[in-house]
Amino acid sequence: MTWYTVCKAEDLPQGKMAVYTAGEARVVVYHLEDGFFATQSNCTHTFAPLGRGKIVDGCKVQCPLHRARFDIKTGEVVDWANFPPGIQLLNVVRGEKALKTFPVEIKRGEVKVQVS
Repeated sequence: MTWYTVCKAEDLPQGKMAVYTAGEARVVVYHLEDGFFATQSNCTHTFAPLGRGKIVDGCKVQCPLHRARFDIKTGEVVDWANFPPGIQLLNVVRGEKALKTFPVEIKRGEVKVQVS
């Protein structure tokens, strides 16, 4: 496993998120009230870009396409895809799947993400 510097901590204000490249992986880094966290960059439902989503309830990311919600810290599914009406038919084929999460640390003001 390798640590990659993705940004300076001061460049990502609290309550915001951004997409970065860490090695060969694309990750979304989130700055929450209690620190920095990172997940894979695409939703596990239909692979929509989570970087275009939004942080909701202070600790969840909502997919911009079908509104699936995931716990940012654990990657676990909070609400599976539910928009637009009828998308539930696709959910039979695309069962719930958590996001992959990555360790994050701050060293000398830099945000580092560990990926394999």
